Amino acid sequence: MEKPNIYVRSNRLILRQFSKQDVDPFYLYRSNPDIAKFQSWEDYQYHDAEVFVERQSKFVPNQPGTWFQFAIALAETNQLIGDCALHTLLNEPRIVEIGYTLSVEHQGNGYASEAVRALLGYLFKNLNKHKVMAFTDVRNEKSIQLLERIGMRREGHFLENYMSKGQWVDEYQYSLLQSEWENLYKE
Repeated sequence: MEKPNIYVRSNRLILRQFSKQDVDPFYLYRSNPDIAKFQSWEDYQYHDAEVFVERQSKFVPNQPGTWFQFAIALAETNQLIGDCALHTLLNEPRIVEIGYTLSVEHQGNGYASEAVRALLGYLFKNLNKHKVMAFTDVRNEKSIQLLERIGMRREGHFLENYMSKGQWVDEYQYSLLQSEWENLYKE
């Protein structure tokens, strides 16, 4: 079996490259309507998962103008439980956008917070990013709570900022500067 690159380790999780073994669990949570509610996709098909995993297994993080998806896996078993996205901005690659998705059966255990904190550490310590941003639908209470819990600051409220499933949606922008992260997570 192939050994995907591991980019980050935390107490219970690893953030690693996607690999072929992830297609089934990835499809299961991406096709769940509860997971898709605040995401850009709907009616997710198995073929979509196959194509996504195949493409992501060949990408590398931190390429300006691209999105890279980290597989979130349990450290003990390497079981896929979600993913974190990294969008490195084309015109200013020292500023990045992140996103995250966690399977329903693994929510409520602190895994999302742990994964995003680990990702922030990787971005600020390893990649020396200046600023990390995250956007969330204003109706997504769980995401808002997570971003605030990990210390991100709400910087903006954008009205009807994107079209999702046939309607214009408001979203919040959250951000964290490297200097703020250093103060929050002193080692």
